Amino acid sequence: MKFILILLAVTTHLHADWQNLWTGDAPGAPRPPAGTEITTDRGHKGYIEVPQYWLHTPAAEKSNGAAVVIFPGGGYSVLAMEHEGHAYAKWLNERGFTAIVVKYRVGAGLGYQYPVPFLDARRAIRTLRHRADELGIKPDCIGVMGSSAGGHLASLCATRFSDKLDAETTDEIDSVSARPDFAILCYPVINMDSKIAHGGSRNNLTGKNAPPELLEKLSTEKAVTKDTPPTFLLTTSDDSVNCRNSLFFAAACKEHKVPVTLHMFEKGGHGYGLEGKGALAGWPDLLEEWLAERYPGS
Repeated sequence: MKFILILLAVTTHLHADWQNLWTGDAPGAPRPPAGTEITTDRGHKGYIEVPQYWLHTPAAEKSNGAAVVIFPGGGYSVLAMEHEGHAYAKWLNERGFTAIVVKYRVGAGLGYQYPVPFLDARRAIRTLRHRADELGIKPDCIGVMGSSAGGHLASLCATRFSDKLDAETTDEIDSVSARPDFAILCYPVINMDSKIAHGGSRNNLTGKNAPPELLEKLSTEKAVTKDTPPTFLLTTSDDSVNCRNSLFFAAACKEHKVPVTLHMFEKGGHGYGLEGKGALAGWPDLLEEWLAERYPGS
């Protein structure tokens, strides 16, 4: 019995740590020197050296066979790893979902503009789907969740999953579908137009002088089709990321008959994660109801 407990502890430890998304060098940009990556006092990650993911698993008796790939926000500059990453994962675990938090490449000056974060995001979805049998999850029950710029990245995954990317590798994992089965977009950046976009996120992703055709391509409400997965949207009217980002995406879903739920609160600002104030404090309950309709065991 003692040996079994030790083995379980070791197994848990192996899962509760960063794991590389690629076995070799990640495509799309050269790896920066060791020691480049930073962690701020708030737990934010920046100047990412190696794209990785952290696996969070629910208790076996709670598992519902579904999973979520989480992209923390941070303006494509840093990653708010705690309140928009691990906190979401733990909340999802309590409701039976397996979750991975993705440390995708961000950092001004490191060559991490589009498509580099998108390469990491697609790889994370494929990695989880590739490991589905091992982790006891269903390969057709894997969603994405992102906040702010992470919401934009999640929306890219939900709309441009069939894109062919020149830098993408061709190993066994990359042969798996990158399409998510549902999307949770929390106060997301969506549109890249200068009148609506979050300027910092746009500039970090595309550069300050991006061609109009790239900005059009990355305005994800324009990429919604009938194949976009069911989507949950959250925003507030006083959000510093213009709430019209969420409204436009919801309208596009409606136009293409994609199941969509939009919750818009009067007050709450931006970047609150699970800790909204006032009426906004109840938004996680709304998400729980939405998830429970699709995955009754949650």
